[in-house]
Amino acid sequence: MLLLADTLVGMASEPDSSTPGAAQAAAARDRARFEDEALQHAEHLYRIALRLTGSPQTAEDLVQETYLRAFRAWRSYSPGTNLAAWLATIMRNANMDELRRQSRRPPSEPLDEQSDYYLYNRLADAGREPQERVLARLSGTGVVEALSEVPENFREVVVLVDVGDFSYADAAEILGIPIGTVMSRLYRGRRLLKQRLAERAEREGAA
Repeated sequence: MLLLADTLVGMASEPDSSTPGAAQAAAARDRARFEDEALQHAEHLYRIALRLTGSPQTAEDLVQETYLRAFRAWRSYSPGTNLAAWLATIMRNANMDELRRQSRRPPSEPLDEQSDYYLYNRLADAGREPQERVLARLSGTGVVEALSEVPENFREVVVLVDVGDFSYADAAEILGIPIGTVMSRLYRGRRLLKQRLAERAEREGAA
């Protein structure tokens, strides 16, 4: 993250010479203010990127590409609106562009409801519900690998809401889908994540 931070600061320091004289000075101040505010979200974006990609290096590349696009398009941001959501939208688009280039968009998969509940119900212990136990593990290292196995359309909703702490409305705006779709994908995405975590717990317990 230190190398990433240095890179982002270097990107932010590039001058904007698109307008002359006093207008250029005013634009430079506006851009500097935008960059300062945008860079405050770097760690937040990295956490989201790590959950989306499952790879620290890929996550850093994605965050760098996000800021590169953001700094180029800084004039399109409306001051006073949700900057974190604006940046997350750019990052989501950058990630989708990369997935399209690599032609490895994960397919949607049907859910076997019985095996799904059977597996993650076995994670329950005394005094804790399975959902609470699984969600409590969202900050654990195993969740990165587990999330990488969840299809993209479900994974990005889980990441935005459960990791990024975005509201349903913000997630809907970032993804360009209705709030109802966000809620539906979040429900199914959480179930898939629970299944993946349960399967990993089963394997680890048997080892």
